[in-house]
Parts: sequence; structure tokens; C-alpha cells
Amino acid sequence: MASDQLAYAPVRPEGDTAQERDDFRLPRQRSNALAAQGAPGATATPAFAAFAHAGAAGLAPAPTVEPAARPAKIPLPDAVPGGGASLAGVPAYDPTALTAPSAFSTSAAAPVADAASTALLTRPVVDPEPVEVAEVAEVADTTGTVAEPVDPGTALCARILGQATAQREAAARAEREAAERAAAEQAAREAAERKVREQVAAAKAAAEEKAREEAAAAARAEAERLALLAASYIKPVACATLGAGFGETDPWANLHNGQDFTAPTGTPVHAVHGGTVTSAGWAGSDGYRVVLTLDDGTELRYCHLSTMVVTEGRVTTGDTIGRVGATGNVPAPHLHLEVRPDGGAPVDPLPWLRAHDVTV
Repeated sequence: MASDQLAYAPVRPEGDTAQERDDFRLPRQRSNALAAQGAPGATATPAFAAFAHAGAAGLAPAPTVEPAARPAKIPLPDAVPGGGASLAGVPAYDPTALTAPSAFSTSAAAPVADAASTALLTRPVVDPEPVEVAEVAEVADTTGTVAEPVDPGTALCARILGQATAQREAAARAEREAAERAAAEQAAREAAERKVREQVAAAKAAAEEKAREEAAAAARAEAERLALLAASYIKPVACATLGAGFGETDPWANLHNGQDFTAPTGTPVHAVHGGTVTSAGWAGSDGYRVVLTLDDGTELRYCHLSTMVVTEGRVTTGDTIGRVGATGNVPAPHLHLEVRPDGGAPVDPLPWLRAHDVTV
């Protein structure tokens, strides 16, 4: 038996290390040491063999214990194989019925088993047919009564995969919603810009239409004015004083063939009526002269001009054809106007003007 008391050992000499080692060695170890030193008759023995032999002297080896085998699981079906009879009619298990003597008594006090129970108990025992594991697993899956254990690692992996899938779906949903919002905002901006462009285009079109209408109205008004002006007659000089008239003579002068309109030099001279300038230039005693022929053939002569504005081409009533001057044989600036119907002999300009509704 093992003890906590110190074992006896002989006193070793001072400094004898070999003796110290031999003192603490087992018998088999000493023989091994002798064999290692080459002692005659000594054989080497493994250390574990030495401990095994030493067990016989006081160190007992531990007994070998075989692990108990786990009993196999036996699945019980709901029906007896081969017979087709259900176990539903078997009475519930009662542990007291197995120990009480009256459970198997045939006395009148004992309950009488019904015919089904009696037939089931008297039926010969038949070995059940082997049931495949796949069938048991199928029955367990369909009935839901047998649940296989779930590996924690598999469950954790499934939960992590589920979370990752949910996160991906949430990210995709957020990205899709953001894209939809961006598309909606872009569509709203484009719609607003399109509306602004349409409004600007409509305003521009309205302004252009208004400008066209105004231009057309102005053109019509100008045409009407020109038509009226072409049909009308005006004074040759707007602001002028009547001077020497037609036919006045004195003993020392020739016949005066026209009407003088006195005005400062440079005063505009207008066309009395629409016509064509048929002659313009220097005319001797008449100075600078412009001859305007009307559509009916009447010839109007503008004499003593300081400047000729129109020298050829078509003019209308009111156009400036020259300016008042004092060129030619005259003492002071004025316009000398002659009226010659069909280009013939001159007539008095004042009655002719009044006949065309011109106030002079």
C-alpha cells in the first residue's frame, strides 16, 4: 500500500554521485545500468518493463476497462408489421399491474378483458420484418415526431448566410429605391425644364406673332397712307410766304410763269404729287432745277434750288426733292414753282393747287 512516510535509505558517502543514482534506482534499472556499463551477465530491460515488474512488488497496474457499447435505437412503428393490426387497442402501460398479484387473477373481482385484447394477447409472437432506415426517416419526416439533431455549426452557418442574404437584399432594395428616386427626380427636372422651354417657346411665338401682326398693321397703315398720299396733293413748301404771283409784269420785266414761295435757304422742298423725276440740273436763269412729271403728264418745275436731293426715279407725294436756295437770276432765296399741263404752256399754280384741295 502506498504511504506518505519517508522510505529508509542507507547513508551514502560524501560526493558519491554514482552511489546516489544507484540508491534511487529500481532493481531492474540497476541491472540496466550494469548492462550499459558492460557488466557480465547483465541484460538491458526497457524502462516501461521495469515499471511493470516493479508493479508486482507494490505498484499495481491499473485494470483495463472496456467502454460500454451504446444500445442501438429501435424505432417503433405505429402498426404491427405483417399483421396490419393497429396498436391503438392495446391498454396503456401500468407498472403496478405487473407487481400486483390481482393483475393476472381470474377471480370474479378482476376485470374481464374484451375480445380484442384477448385476441391480441393470445396471438403468437412473430419476429418483425426489418425496416429500412430510409423508411424510418421518411416516416419521421412525414409525421414530424422524430427530429434529427441539428449541428450548431451548421445552424450558425445557416444563420450567417441568412443574415448575409438579408443584408444583400436590403442593400439591393436600397440601391433600387435610390435609383428609382433619382430617376423620378431626373424625370421631374426634365419635365420642369421641358415646361419652361415650352413656356419660353410659347412666349416667343406669341411675341413673334404679335410683332408680325403689328408689322402687318403698320404696313397696311403705311400702304393706306401712301395710297391716300398718292391720291392727295400738298404744298411744295410747308412753311413759306407767297411771293410774286403768276403773270405779274412791269414795264421792264417779262411775264412771270409761276408762283414764288419765299423761305430761308435750306428749307425742304416736297413733291406736290407722286410722279417721276425726268430732269435735274443747272438751268441758267432758273438756277438748279428739278422737273417732276406726274402720272397724268403734268410737268412741275422746281427752280432756284440750293440742293437737289432727287435727280431721277420715282417719288411719291411729300418726298423731299430739293432745298430752297437763291441760285440763278434771283435777288433772294425762294422757290419758283411752274405748272405745265402735258408739258405745255404754264398755268397759274395757285388755282391748280386749290383745285386739288391744297390750301395756300
